[in-house]
Amino acid sequence: MLTSQSNRKFPRICRKFRSHATLIAAAIASVAGGAARARQTSAGTPVVVQPGAPGQPSKALPLSTKATLPPLSHADVEFMQGMIMHHQQAVEMTAWIPSHTGSKELQALGARISRSQSEEIQFMRRWLAERGEPTSMPMAEMAGMDASHHHTMMMPGMLTPEQMEALGKAHGSEFDRLFLSGMIQHHDGALTMVKDLFNSAGAGQDAEIFDFANDADNTQRAEIKIMQGMLDRMPAEEKR
Repeated sequence: MLTSQSNRKFPRICRKFRSHATLIAAAIASVAGGAARARQTSAGTPVVVQPGAPGQPSKALPLSTKATLPPLSHADVEFMQGMIMHHQQAVEMTAWIPSHTGSKELQALGARISRSQSEEIQFMRRWLAERGEPTSMPMAEMAGMDASHHHTMMMPGMLTPEQMEALGKAHGSEFDRLFLSGMIQHHDGALTMVKDLFNSAGAGQDAEIFDFANDADNTQRAEIKIMQGMLDRMPAEEKR
């Protein structure tokens, strides 16, 4: 049981405890603030930190450190150059759609293919330019070479000059059939190119090209299913 004397002492003890706690908290804050200011003063500017390997500490890099591109694979360069040519033919094919068919479904599909592949062409050109590489294969620029024939030989799935000529002359349901079957062939070729890339030793390791190749593979597989479904829905007489 507390006496009146102890009751008088208890508030003094509490006040003394709170006073000590306040001083301790202030001291901790002062030390922390001083350490933070010391770090800011010593650094002066933001520090570039490189994460360490598993189990290893991170380390600060010199401010002069510059980002470097990963090692260049010749297979990566050829893939990008070849895919530019491949995409260009697909864009050429879609350019005929507005004047050659009244199918709204095919027009919507063609617009999507044209837009996505045109954007990807710009990406691939930038990727090559950043690495000091030409945007077309050297062989395609040789004097006297039939470029369209070269493309047909080099790029899997690309339509032959004869197929392109037939597509350009077709209208209506015949155009729809030739376009769908031709673009399925074209997309299948792109899938082969992606497979060949990843089967090449040391290729496809660059983060940008890895993501691009996988996205292209997924997108074109999905579009093949859409186009095959459109072909399957066509009346039998229009498929001949």
